[in-house]
Order: sequence, then structure tokens, then C-alpha cells
Amino acid sequence: MSKSFLTKTLTLIAIATSLSACAGMTQTQRNTATGAVLGGVAGNLIGGDTGSTLGGAALGGVIGSQVHRHR
Repeated sequence: MSKSFLTKTLTLIAIATSLSACAGMTQTQRNTATGAVLGGVAGNLIGGDTGSTLGGAALGGVIGSQVHRHR
């Protein structure tokens, strides 16, 4: 396992943990923010460039906003 991968993983965990502490946000907002962070990190790990990071963040945000959405 590379040092870069470990650093990115630990950063992701720290960001996800800090997002869960946002008391003023609705559940949908927290899901959207968490999805964007996870998607951005995944996009960067897969593609390794800015476009992949932004695409992953956008897709993760959309997916996160739809988690536990009631009709």
C-alpha cells in the first residue's frame, strides 16, 4: 500500500467524520455532502486528475442526495 493511498484514505475518513457533525444540516444535505466527498476521492483515486475528481464529486453528490429519499 502506498503512502499516498493511505494519506488519501485517512483524509477521507476525517472529512466524512467532520461532515457527520454538522447539526444544522438536514439528512439530505449531509448525504449530498458525504456523497460528494466520497465521489471526489474515488474519482481522484481512479482517474488521478482534476476532471476525474470533479466528475466523481458531482456524481457522488447526486447519488448521496437520493439516499433514503421518500416519495
